[in-house]
Amino acid sequence: MARLESVAVHLRREWQSLEEIIGSALKARAPALSTHRMDVRLPPDLPLIECDATLIERVFVNLLENAAKYTQPGGTIGIRARLDASNLRIDVTDTGPGIPSGQEAAIFGKFVRASPVAEVPGLGLGLAICRTVIDAHGGRIWVENLPTGGADFAFTLPRGNPPAAELESSAS
Repeated sequence: MARLESVAVHLRREWQSLEEIIGSALKARAPALSTHRMDVRLPPDLPLIECDATLIERVFVNLLENAAKYTQPGGTIGIRARLDASNLRIDVTDTGPGIPSGQEAAIFGKFVRASPVAEVPGLGLGLAICRTVIDAHGGRIWVENLPTGGADFAFTLPRGNPPAAELESSAS
């Protein structure tokens, strides 16, 4: 967090596959997620996104780690993506207790944790890092409680215009 705040975040933006970024994050948190059901739903025509893949993977790792901490074993953690005209929206959902009312914005601050947190380890930096990374990408991050219980951590990234795939000419 100190490194992200000490200087302007230098993004290594490249056109990336969201599926690959999510796959890497799931692999990185596989032990913590092993007692949960994963429900990943991505549109089949999802375009590439221009981002710093390492930092966006960190966002997913932090959100998945929190979801695993607060969701009982056997609970479901979901990842969804959808497109609109200018943004890609990603939702990471869980079936945990949700966020106490009035703390939805505050939990993205440094060293802030949703209460009660007595038995859940952590420093309260993960969501602050997520906010810094998403802000640096020109997106937005927020949390909402789900009507069925649990939380929906949502963020957007600008959609951009991925380069057209180069077609090889078969005429020789």
